Amino acid sequence: MMKLLIVDDEQIEREGLRAILQKAFPDILIEEAKNGSTAIALADEFHPDLILMDIKMPGMSGLEAIAAIKENQPHIKFVMVTAFDMFEYARQAIKLGVKDYLLKPSKATEITTTVGRVLQECKSEKHSLESRKIQDAAMQKALALVETDVVTQLLFDHVHEVHINMLVEMLDIRSANQSFIMLVILPEEPESYYSMVKEKVRKAHSGWVGAMYSHQIPIIVFRKQDVSFRSQAASLARDILSLSNSSLSKDWFIGIGNVCDSLDQIRQSYQESLIASMDRTIPARHRFYMDTPILGGDGNRQHDKQKQKQFFDQVRLGEWGQVRQGVMEVIQSCENDGVNLLQAQQRVLELLWLTTRLMDEIGIEVETPIYSAQAQDYRHLRSETSYLLEKIRQKHAENYEKKDTDSILKIKHYIIEHSHEDISLEALGNKVGLSPIYISKIFKEKLGVNYIDFLTECRIEKAKKLLNDLEKSIKEITFEVGYHEPNYFSKVFKKATGTSPKEYRTSLFGNKAIQVRKMEKVE
Repeated sequence: MMKLLIVDDEQIEREGLRAILQKAFPDILIEEAKNGSTAIALADEFHPDLILMDIKMPGMSGLEAIAAIKENQPHIKFVMVTAFDMFEYARQAIKLGVKDYLLKPSKATEITTTVGRVLQECKSEKHSLESRKIQDAAMQKALALVETDVVTQLLFDHVHEVHINMLVEMLDIRSANQSFIMLVILPEEPESYYSMVKEKVRKAHSGWVGAMYSHQIPIIVFRKQDVSFRSQAASLARDILSLSNSSLSKDWFIGIGNVCDSLDQIRQSYQESLIASMDRTIPARHRFYMDTPILGGDGNRQHDKQKQKQFFDQVRLGEWGQVRQGVMEVIQSCENDGVNLLQAQQRVLELLWLTTRLMDEIGIEVETPIYSAQAQDYRHLRSETSYLLEKIRQKHAENYEKKDTDSILKIKHYIIEHSHEDISLEALGNKVGLSPIYISKIFKEKLGVNYIDFLTECRIEKAKKLLNDLEKSIKEITFEVGYHEPNYFSKVFKKATGTSPKEYRTSLFGNKAIQVRKMEKVE
């Protein structure tokens, strides 16, 4: 319902205007003010869409009242009501954004025509604002889904450059040049904490939160240039840890990887955060990778980092012969260096624990490996370690035999049928009973493309078909194929096809498409 405020120091003028307008616009709410000061107070309380403001009033003038009201409520529109058709008033009113003016006395038709036109403008703006709010809400929902998926693919697969660049632009992140990973380890039944962690990161404008898997939440944190890396990471870690209640605080832990110079290198930081979170006995409840000893290290940290990366890749690819060899090399290194047997067993156990964590990423749950007893000697340690590795390998083989072929067919079918919706890896996982990370992995392995590229391909193919219909505008097609912002859709379309949607339509229809484009601009 539209609201109108009449401001005039003469009661008969207010009543006359009210009677005319109430008859012409019976659904409108009308209030009255007898001077400028009262108008300012009533505007704050009543929130009118339009104010009819008398210019010459005792005390505060109408122009002064307009200026004061505009400061707090710039969206309100004004029509001057004056007995003086003077240029100076008109010039000042134009500066204040007054929409029109009425001379006293005016005919009823002139009053209703002028007010009706401005009210219609108010309605149009309200409708546009509501539409923008709905679109913004849908956009934020879509961005939340895209954010989760992009983190998943950056850490466990490969995401196309166009999506990263556009996401950075859409999320208004100042710089994504430097970033690092924080891996949050949660207690049992962690679902209730996921949204709390995500909200904490969102409020801090810190970065992107990935999908939760196996009680873990990976966060890509963007470096702030005005504070040190350790200060920024420690501060955010404390904020997140503050979400835990005292009874569960010992079950929370955060591993922090090193800073990377680009998102292409972020997987290394993730692997470092995994290693940093292995020993959770320290009181601070968070640990930096740079503060942890290298697993099976030889003193050359760069060489050891390369060996760690190789080990991670071997586990993910299921190269169990190489995995076993790597673990045995650690045992041999410990024996050669005269490391205490108990310490060596603990170091190897950490490697086995890390192996099961890596398998959790791809949706294969493995019981935490435990040695049945303390090793008596290094030969015994090798034997027990081989047994535990074989159990892990068998679990890996069982899951791969069952899932891959049927799952990829189900996933492809679901994406093709629902490409116009806000599909996330988590939603897909719920449909087929797999973890988001596992879906991302098998998608790349079986189809040779990642999930976002396949979804984009489906949407672009649908858009091409819809562009054949000249009755549909580019904006309508944007929403129909699953995007929430026409400019973003145009960028994705051009990246995929080499031409913009408008150029593509012109190539199909020539002059007809040009005419449609002109009509779209008019709309």
